[in-house]
Amino acid sequence: MNTRIELRLGGTGGQGLILSAKILADALAAGGQRVAQSQTYEPTSRGGYCNADLVISDTEVDFPITTALDHLVLLDRLAIKPSWPLLKPGALVIADTRLCPELPVGDYRRYHLPLSRTALQLGSERVTNIVALGALVALSGICDRKRIEQAVRAETPRGFLDLNMDALKAGYSVAAAPVAAVAS
Repeated sequence: MNTRIELRLGGTGGQGLILSAKILADALAAGGQRVAQSQTYEPTSRGGYCNADLVISDTEVDFPITTALDHLVLLDRLAIKPSWPLLKPGALVIADTRLCPELPVGDYRRYHLPLSRTALQLGSERVTNIVALGALVALSGICDRKRIEQAVRAETPRGFLDLNMDALKAGYSVAAAPVAAVAS
């Protein structure tokens, strides 16, 4: 059976979206999935629109570009407009409450989570991407937790390893909070 899942991590440059996509792609590939990764970003290195997309399949990826998103993670409101038209009905949308306070109405499963606030509580907003990765894994079941943890360990410089592992686990916890799900 050929299963194709399309995923986007959207936000702004400097948020670590491409790194998060690479970590997830590595974890999925280690589990036997086929993964194609692409990204789009404005010429501004920080603060401009950026997204990192994955196309995941259990067989060869026949077309490596996202056209219909099953999962969307939003770390900044700039990513809403270019991403929204690609959402499949019933898609999973995880959005940061502080940086994406309002989302359009639509047929999707919305999880408005305090991703950046959680990262700030851990001591660095720079790990918002890893908190979001943990929430995505917990809510979507897209990847085995042991594999994502191994991929985070492999991609993280030693000086940031504890912080990134704490951020990943905080993402799992934020996703499990009873107020996480908000119907729309």
